[in-house]
Amino acid sequence: MAKQLNVFVENRPGRLRSITETLCESGINIISFTTQDRGDFGLLKLIVNRPQDAKLALAEKGFACALKDILAISIKDSPGNLHKLTSILEDHNVNVIDASGYVIEPEHRGICCMEIEDMYIERIEKFVEEAGFKILEDEELYEL
Repeated sequence: MAKQLNVFVENRPGRLRSITETLCESGINIISFTTQDRGDFGLLKLIVNRPQDAKLALAEKGFACALKDILAISIKDSPGNLHKLTSILEDHNVNVIDASGYVIEPEHRGICCMEIEDMYIERIEKFVEEAGFKILEDEELYEL
């Protein structure tokens, strides 16, 4: 299963640079990231090619980190496809706790990374794939 690395970051100049420097020195590729402001601290959410190594490298530098299981779903980048995916999840009573997405060019392929409440991957995988979407294995996601 794919992993998202959550890093708690003090909200001050230079902290993001410290994280990116650590990952760069460790040869870790950042595939995507988002940040959230939480006042004195922020939350940096990363998809990286080697999540366990990234967590260890950052922990050694004193960063508080956590790995979260996520579903990485590949969808065609076209109008209405995200709505179709979210509708299917609702139809099956699946609660999305956290999500982010990005598009890979020139393939026009969207990647939706979702943390799902009470992950029942086998059940979710079946109806998501029946609808024409693909759940990416962790290595497929990390090699994008």
